[in-house]
Amino acid sequence: MTTAPIRVLLADDEPMIRAGLRAVLTTDPGIEIVAETGDGREAVELVRRHRPDVAVLDIRMPGTDGITAAAEIRRNGLASGVLMLTTFGEDDYILRALSGGANGFLIKSGEPEELLAGVHAVAAGAAYLSPKVAARVVAHLAATGAGRPADRRAGAREQVAALTTRERDVLTLIAAGLSNGRIARRLGVVEGTVKAHVSSILARLGVANRAAAAVLAHEAGLTLGATCAGGPRD
Repeated sequence: MTTAPIRVLLADDEPMIRAGLRAVLTTDPGIEIVAETGDGREAVELVRRHRPDVAVLDIRMPGTDGITAAAEIRRNGLASGVLMLTTFGEDDYILRALSGGANGFLIKSGEPEELLAGVHAVAAGAAYLSPKVAARVVAHLAATGAGRPADRRAGAREQVAALTTRERDVLTLIAAGLSNGRIARRLGVVEGTVKAHVSSILARLGVANRAAAAVLAHEAGLTLGATCAGGPRD
């Protein structure tokens, strides 16, 4: 049985960057580029027209930027996942994009393999934060949030500790970029159970989406190979 390719839209106002993205994506036979643009407003129209699985958006573009485009895609009820491209020094933009519904973030100077991994993860319904983005966001929160960095970490750990043991397991795998299906296989449960856990996690943590939950997990130090003590059992 042949699997349908992941349909991708590219939006970046720099032609050379867009050409580089295209060159990387076309090395994967499981990815098909269905449209390209250098404008956020046109990106929304192209998403509406082509219904791609993933829209890869530059976080900053003249006119309508990627953040506004992502929010518009969500408001229109379009099912395309959004993978944001950012550079160092755009931490405020990343935080805005998190609340606007972006599913993943990549640094433009990252490795080509990260772009491919991000597209596949977002297409599968997962959140994807490149390690560099996760580190930058956590550092930015520590530098600009209320209270000292240690207080922020303690607050994040307290939030996470309120989850059940199984919910913390699921959150750890969300932070690692796994989809519901992969989490289910990893934990030996059905996918519907994972979906229920994800809904509960987002509600308990008070975050809007998986990407924001992943950031909180990183801030709490809840990553693969690490544990967060305390909290109720299943």
